[in-house]
Amino acid sequence: MKPFAYARASERADATAQAANNATYIAGGTNLLDLMKLEVMTPDKLVDINRLDLSEITVTDDGGLRIGALVTNSDCAADARVRSDYPVLSRAILAGASGQLRNKATTGGNLCQRTRCYYFYDTAMPCNKREPGSGCQALAGFNRIHAILGASDACIATYPGDMAVAMTALDAQIEIENVDGEIRQVPIQDFHVLPGDNPERDNILEAGELITAVILPPPIEGKHIYRKVRDRASYAFALCSVAAVVEMDGDTIASAALAFGGLAHKPWRDAAVETLLTGEKPSSALFGRAADQLLAEAEGYGHNDFKIPLTRRVLISVLQEATGTGAAT
Repeated sequence: MKPFAYARASERADATAQAANNATYIAGGTNLLDLMKLEVMTPDKLVDINRLDLSEITVTDDGGLRIGALVTNSDCAADARVRSDYPVLSRAILAGASGQLRNKATTGGNLCQRTRCYYFYDTAMPCNKREPGSGCQALAGFNRIHAILGASDACIATYPGDMAVAMTALDAQIEIENVDGEIRQVPIQDFHVLPGDNPERDNILEAGELITAVILPPPIEGKHIYRKVRDRASYAFALCSVAAVVEMDGDTIASAALAFGGLAHKPWRDAAVETLLTGEKPSSALFGRAADQLLAEAEGYGHNDFKIPLTRRVLISVLQEATGTGAAT
């Protein structure tokens, strides 16, 4: 690990000012420290934000929840309001990482974790995300965990998180403060970005900007499901995951919010799939059409070709469970 300077911020203004001057935030550090040890990331200075007042979960004026950026994943998943009103979020968090990591990982940091692409972590290999313009070894390499949707010729890496997938299905907003103290809210669907020609960029944060909270809307009626398929029972990243909130009106689908992990450079949501389902009676044919819509532009790169039929089966299974037309698994 290369030498670096360290400072501890007690005020947001101090933190954002230092970060705007080429410092990097550290909170839980569960991803950043790994990247620094491998010298994938070599920040000159770290700004410790653990003493900022961002560690509470509070009820918003409209009945939603405001989750502070420093709330740990363990505390968020265990919060009684999250468990009762947003179970898809609690289940997604508990499906990610180990208990030890969840005790340290924070809400803001989890949103900013970087891809687990093998070539991104191997500094002996070219990687456009780590070193723009150097190439993408994954395109013709071992790409079993890589993207099938939204990729580009520059990068086929995936976003690795679970929490953000559930937050995407819930239509969460990300609260961000800039160096001038101005606060903006960004829909989580617009927070992470596809790789395009600039895969080095994971999200829309500008220099010095600090995530201060995630805002959840009022509780959404319906059945909440988080289904994650991975190589082993615990502590593995998703090959495919589905966060679903589906509400029935009698024998008709009243609404369906679906987000997918492990498929793209960001949590994936396709409004056309949800539109296709809404107002329809559940059936195998309907679920098949929903999968066709989701995967119409899916592309495998060899080792990850299996993700296309896998995602189809997982989506259909989740819809069967959500609508009560198939056995839960």
